Amino acid sequence: MVDVTAKDPTHRRAVARCKIFMEPDTASKIATGAITKGDVLAVARVAGIQAAKATPSLLPLCHPLLVGSVFVNFRIEESYVEVEAQVDTVDRTGVEMEALTACAVAALTVYDMCKSVDRGMTIGELALWEKTGGRSGHYRRAGGDAADF
Repeated sequence: MVDVTAKDPTHRRAVARCKIFMEPDTASKIATGAITKGDVLAVARVAGIQAAKATPSLLPLCHPLLVGSVFVNFRIEESYVEVEAQVDTVDRTGVEMEALTACAVAALTVYDMCKSVDRGMTIGELALWEKTGGRSGHYRRAGGDAADF
């Protein structure tokens, strides 16, 4: 585990995104609330928030830190749902892993909620889109604007 005790706490933010690819009918059912298991995006949002807070329990060398806020948002397209997770903290280390974990678990929850109608869904393109704060400064993924979600 990296020693971060000498670092000063600073505001840090990370944004991650991924997509759940699916049949157009599945995306339509999510959009109209027609999935029988319940409100897919509401459940996936809560799962993502819980996952961000539980990240140090899942990743062995990830520092526990005070998660200040977590936002999990979705964009429904014709054949996929895009997930975006944003995590903020004021701490000594970044929240990239918390954002990536929130995003992945939210996507897995969409799969779980919809698997009865579409077992062919795939989850992909999980990536860090932006991070701010800390010694390494600002990072924005090339070819994308994290603010365009």
